[in-house]
Amino acid sequence: MQVIGICRFSYLGFGGFQIEHRDLAERAGFLYDPTRMEERFRTFETLTLPPLRAQTDDDFTLLIVTGHSLPAPYLERLHALVADMPQVVIQTHAPGKHRQVMQEAINSVRRTSKEPCLQFRMDDDDAVARVYVERLRAAAHDLRKFARNHRHIAIDFNQGYLVGLGASGLSAAPTLHPLTTAALALMLKPSVNLSVMNFAHQKLARMMPTVTLTGEDMLLRGHNAFNDSRQKPGVTPVDLIPLDPAQEALFRQVYNVDADHVRRVYSAS
Repeated sequence: MQVIGICRFSYLGFGGFQIEHRDLAERAGFLYDPTRMEERFRTFETLTLPPLRAQTDDDFTLLIVTGHSLPAPYLERLHALVADMPQVVIQTHAPGKHRQVMQEAINSVRRTSKEPCLQFRMDDDDAVARVYVERLRAAAHDLRKFARNHRHIAIDFNQGYLVGLGASGLSAAPTLHPLTTAALALMLKPSVNLSVMNFAHQKLARMMPTVTLTGEDMLLRGHNAFNDSRQKPGVTPVDLIPLDPAQEALFRQVYNVDADHVRRVYSAS
């Protein structure tokens, strides 16, 4: 089965953000603000990419979608970060309706097959465990018979951590919450040309069967000042506790995320 992950990297379009902007010019100013972009690159380099490089099953595609208007120095930096990852496809797109653009982007890398397609989504400050693709493919094989009667099924790995990054390293709080990206995936029949981005992840259980797999750490959700979900008033704060040496070792083992790498990158910026 083909496995596709999609990551939007500051894509400029219509929709896709909880925070609203008056027009594309205002949104571009928000997206490409140098302070925000530096933070995006730091989380992408130290949190998102390391576990993808270390997947125990490396047969997957990571589609990174950004905009035509991404300033050239940032696009060059993005390409340089993933130059050693053959699984990565970078696409630039003109502004368009968010879900339609993402659907077309995913379908452009989707192979014709009689097998279901497995798709997951992640932000540029998310991560999955090193065993994620392996576990996802195994779960999908277990669901093959059940999937014959369903257009799409959600496969929900719901355990992991909220995590903060900084010059002092990593801080975290455990999370066990249903339908949390980035370890949430869809199993789509070959005849279905919709994508994981056509659905609001919090509402998937209203639209399709959902299989929840817990008991194993599988996801990291970045927690920082630039989270789209934290831009509105009234957001409940989360207490993140600095990792001790044993927890840092756990993060290296499970996620290939190295607190020393985090400290170097954030201290140098």
